Amino acid sequence: MTLSGATARRNKVTEKSASRAELLLAWYDRHRRVLPWRALPGETADPYRVWLSEIMLQQTTVKAVGPYFLKFIARWPNVTDMAAASLDDVLRMWAGLGYYSRARNLYACAVTVTREHGGAFPETEEGLRELPGIGPYTAAAIAAIAFARQTMPVDGNIERVVSRLFAVEDELPKAKPEIQRLAATLLGPSRAGDSAQALMDLGATICTPKKPACALCPLNDNCLARTRGEQETFPRKAPKKTGALRRGAAFVVTRGDELLVRARPEKGLLGGMTEVPGSDWLVAHDETKARAQAPVLKNLSRWRRKTGTVTHVFTHFPLALSVYVGKVAPRTKAPHGMRWVKIATLTDEALPNVMRKVIAHGLGEK
Repeated sequence: MTLSGATARRNKVTEKSASRAELLLAWYDRHRRVLPWRALPGETADPYRVWLSEIMLQQTTVKAVGPYFLKFIARWPNVTDMAAASLDDVLRMWAGLGYYSRARNLYACAVTVTREHGGAFPETEEGLRELPGIGPYTAAAIAAIAFARQTMPVDGNIERVVSRLFAVEDELPKAKPEIQRLAATLLGPSRAGDSAQALMDLGATICTPKKPACALCPLNDNCLARTRGEQETFPRKAPKKTGALRRGAAFVVTRGDELLVRARPEKGLLGGMTEVPGSDWLVAHDETKARAQAPVLKNLSRWRRKTGTVTHVFTHFPLALSVYVGKVAPRTKAPHGMRWVKIATLTDEALPNVMRKVIAHGLGEK
């Protein structure tokens, strides 16, 4: 098909968007997912639950978020309850969910909504975007789902559905404005939140990244990618750039049934989280220099390097850590800025996944 032919076909598809919006909502009414943060049919969405779920779902799967969402709701049923907690409490509850700047922004947002808005979220995209941690997508999602504003948020699922439906040839992220414009044509005259959630569900359950179930899709008749047999090639994506491997050392020190830990700096990667002492994470790693950053403790028996390394992949770089273990005598004082915690209570600490791996490796038998 020529480019001009594809453009003409796309224009015809756009003209049918009104009927598509109706088909989409009809499908959603029959097949909507039941999610702990989603209002049931006939119920009014709770802005707090919508906000909390949208922050948690950033770069995280629905399956992973579910237990955390329920845990947060049980602990803090509303935004003012969360604002009355401490950042440390929120970080502990968030531990394991990843991308920890979200937890810091979550708490800052709860405090702002409570102190500056009387515990009520702003009802417009503009007002929502002024809150900590809320960008264009999240503001649109909350505005549409919680306040029925006529706007279309575009997450990864919607991006995929729309790029296939209209065969958007530009690569991401360049294609984002065009996808946003086309997604807005699928809004019905009402039920904006349901339109958005319908597209999210369609992408999650039918228009999946691999082997989409096109035969079950309510919008399959004029899907350009399906017509061309190229569903899995959309959205077009530029090759990912992977950061260089960084290396470092981690030091697992025990005092009987206690472990030596410290808090990471508030700003930066894993800000404010709990970790065992360690060296800098560098591409130009030098094991001797890394070992020199070990904590200084009296009565330390000796450092013993564990076999193997602990690996972890962050968004921008992979990491490999060598793990050293040591034991100290009872009543040994923790170095400045560090503390002893009971190993049995580590689940109460705000430990990121990479540190959970390090501790498990350090305390293991081998």
